[in-house]
Amino acid sequence: MFQLLSDLSYWVVKPVMSAVLRKKGYPEDAIARKFGNIPENGYSENDDVIMFHGVSVGEINALENLIKVARKKFPERKIVVTTGTYTGQEIAKKKLGETADLITYFPADFPCVVKKFFDVINPSKICIAETEIWPNFVMECKKRGIELYLINGRISDSTYKSYSAFKTIFKYFLSFYSGIYTQSDEDNNKFLSLGANPETTVRMNNLKFDIKKPEVTFDIDKTGARVLLAGSTHTGEDEIVLYNFRRLKEKYPDLKLIIAPRHLTRSDEVEALVNGFGYKYDLRSNGRSDFNGIDVLILNTLGELGKMYKFADISFIGGSFNKTGGHNPLESVVFGIPVISGPSIHNFKDIYSIIKNAEAGFVVQDKEEFYKIADKMLGNEEFYNSLKSNCSRVFEEQQGAMDFVLNLLNKN
Repeated sequence: MFQLLSDLSYWVVKPVMSAVLRKKGYPEDAIARKFGNIPENGYSENDDVIMFHGVSVGEINALENLIKVARKKFPERKIVVTTGTYTGQEIAKKKLGETADLITYFPADFPCVVKKFFDVINPSKICIAETEIWPNFVMECKKRGIELYLINGRISDSTYKSYSAFKTIFKYFLSFYSGIYTQSDEDNNKFLSLGANPETTVRMNNLKFDIKKPEVTFDIDKTGARVLLAGSTHTGEDEIVLYNFRRLKEKYPDLKLIIAPRHLTRSDEVEALVNGFGYKYDLRSNGRSDFNGIDVLILNTLGELGKMYKFADISFIGGSFNKTGGHNPLESVVFGIPVISGPSIHNFKDIYSIIKNAEAGFVVQDKEEFYKIADKMLGNEEFYNSLKSNCSRVFEEQQGAMDFVLNLLNKN
């Protein structure tokens, strides 16, 4: 009955949904794909297809390394990646365009659309990242014998509260999943309380922590100095960093600053700000690899920031004092360097939650709180060493998620 009503509503909902998507800027081919019009992919009936779904940017970022490793581990299998949003689609194409066999949109949840989608894609296993529960989709998976897994599973407190009001319904649809694998014990318990099968609901940890330190082939001589690294700064943040650096340097004369604008087109702007504060500085593009005679090194080269965290003692992660939503703090934490971020961190909210709970980093509300935390890091050795230990510990506790999923995919 539910599926019949869904198909009847399709003819009413489709024109409205299409109009809304057009208004949001979705091109016509994207709208067509959302309604199951997937181009023929050239697969044969004997092809073994794995499908990965990440609704938007954050989920695709979490899946990126897993999909790339899966490509190498299972070269004979086809890989399909789907997203729910246009921005997610663009990021998937940018990051996985040379990895996946097909990148397309997740089908709108109507039986006729889902059937059309599966007639073309025909996967044997599907991994859906974080929290995506679509009734008609999961029922069609069950009918076709497709193994459906929720991986890197998480439920926010607000979502959990909403789901709890319809516990009986969600228990029914959760039963269609072959496995539900979560980021944390807390998430695991939330799914169990909603009625998930305790035999197939297991903590797997967080895919975003399955990264390794990048190989660093250069050296920065910081003899006798400690370094504050401000990474991926945006307009308005450089002033905050430079203001606090001045205050900190008055108290800790050995302190040096590396400042790395997110967009290299802003390098001249940052240089003018540094000069305006009266600091002696140099550009990394000049080949500078030490702090002799300078206070500030402006990192205006491409591709070095992730490796430069090796030489930091404290890091500030930019994009967090404006509406950008922050950048990835794990690039710093993987080197054992504690982080400070502003309040705008919605792009990496789950990661920051783990880092804060592990006391490996801080989210501050303003430049004054930024200063107080940095001051404590620099002035209290015991406190600072505990933060570094926590950085290492949080990675040890969270890693292993990728191997978990690869083992899952390797099973017949």
